[in-house]
Amino acid sequence: MHEEAYVISPEAAAQINQAKQKGKRIVAVGTTSLRTLEAAGQSGAVQAGSGRTDIFITPGYQFKITDALLTNFHLPKSTLLMLVSALAGRAHVLQAYQHAIQHGYRFYSYGDAMFVPRIGS
Repeated sequence: MHEEAYVISPEAAAQINQAKQKGKRIVAVGTTSLRTLEAAGQSGAVQAGSGRTDIFITPGYQFKITDALLTNFHLPKSTLLMLVSALAGRAHVLQAYQHAIQHGYRFYSYGDAMFVPRIGS
């Protein structure tokens, strides 16, 4: 899994943590944001700061911060597709991909987007 750099300001960390405490849903926009939230939130609360993450999220991962994801349709057999499957469940993701193929959605970086709720959210 590739490494990505991130920066989380104290203000952003405080807003995210307050929202979580109030039971609000945390929606990551993009897989980099999701990996950042999960890497900086291993304690259950997002820590402000900067760093790099190589967190590899696969099915079975227990999400601590993220409740949903807005992302594009990723390449088949990719690590990012595994991340999406960890969030929504493999069966749901395969069903969404089948729908996308049948309806001519665009895939990859400049393709169509999907809203992916965490199973149980």
